[in-house]
Amino acid sequence: MNSVQKKNYALPIAMMFALFAMISFVTGLQNPMGVIVKNQFGTSIFLSQLGNAANFIAYAFMGIPAGLLLQRIGYKRTALAAIVVGFVGVGITYLSGVASSFGVYLTGAFVSGFSMCMLNTVVNPMLNTLGGEGKRGNQLLQFGGSCNSLSATIVPVLVGYLMGDVARTTIDKANPALFIAMGIFALVFVVLLLVNIPEPRLTVSKVSKTKDKYSALSFRHFLLGALAIFVYVGVEVGIPNIANQFMTNELAIDAAAAGTVVGTYWFLMLVGRLFGGALGGKISSKAMMLFVTTLGLVLVLGAIVCPMNLTVNMPVFKSDISFGLIKVPVSIMLLILCGLCTSVMWGGIFNLAVAGLGKYTEAASGFFMVMVCGGGLLPLLQGSVADWFGYMSSYWVVVAAIVYMLYYALYGCKNVNKDIPVE
Repeated sequence: MNSVQKKNYALPIAMMFALFAMISFVTGLQNPMGVIVKNQFGTSIFLSQLGNAANFIAYAFMGIPAGLLLQRIGYKRTALAAIVVGFVGVGITYLSGVASSFGVYLTGAFVSGFSMCMLNTVVNPMLNTLGGEGKRGNQLLQFGGSCNSLSATIVPVLVGYLMGDVARTTIDKANPALFIAMGIFALVFVVLLLVNIPEPRLTVSKVSKTKDKYSALSFRHFLLGALAIFVYVGVEVGIPNIANQFMTNELAIDAAAAGTVVGTYWFLMLVGRLFGGALGGKISSKAMMLFVTTLGLVLVLGAIVCPMNLTVNMPVFKSDISFGLIKVPVSIMLLILCGLCTSVMWGGIFNLAVAGLGKYTEAASGFFMVMVCGGGLLPLLQGSVADWFGYMSSYWVVVAAIVYMLYYALYGCKNVNKDIPVE
């Protein structure tokens, strides 16, 4: 590990940051696309989240294979394969607009999910390793996450502008955003092909033929951390997705303005991750998680109980690209502020969960990707609750998830399996 710390890996780190941004751009397309398909096909809130669910459920199928692929062919080849799959997935989404087919749209989201899973499997352990794990590893994950958030900030605003009148919008209106995504895939593929990416433990995994009686699943703190990742991704995705639906369908806010409000959530995640990156070398992941889960719980509970007639002005871009203020419920503002909390949760949980895993880290990253399917399943549950009990009542699902993450930060993250050899 010291050899990793002593070498200059600025370019590989930059490429990992670029891949982080790609993950967010493609994944973030599912949020405004949910609004589009709800209106184009007249679906329920539950069905409008199926594209997002298909994208994330792909992680459940690809997570472990992606971890095995990482061990066998290395970081670079896995990333290149993921980029090709992603290009195909976004291409299928484009074809769904041509065919005006909900089924083809879901297929594109599912294939894109395979790609995002493979890229996440590469990016997270690589940044953690290049940072030397520990606080420095968490610091790099937070800075990488800030690139992720910047991309996520842009997507809802861009697609909201392209949508125009929500009532008349169709999937093909989002084509320019899809072309941008395909262009990013093509560009990064070429650059990554020419860049030397270190393979920290690839040679070890190749020569080792002895069957290991242990695995990442042998560690209690990793298992509980994997569940924390499951609920975290559901929280991160569910808060803005349902808020977007609420603003466009219930409050009749135009799509560009609603997209800007949602974009503010992702922008605050960017801000939070920049602060997390700056402080990550000084503050432990546990302390960081305790603070943001507590604050997040307060904000979501406040949003649930706050009267809808209590409003606040928020700055937005409107459908005509003009900039101005719109009134939104204080509840929406409180939910958007949650972006500051969710910003550092992924890196914090990942860092705590893989602490002390050593040679099991790559396989652990693959299992983590399986649990990212929570980003599809929890919003589905939240959408179903919203169909039955209303949009704001659905945020009790988010409350339950945050309570579990608070438990993990307090007690669940302790490594009680230090007797297992990890070298």
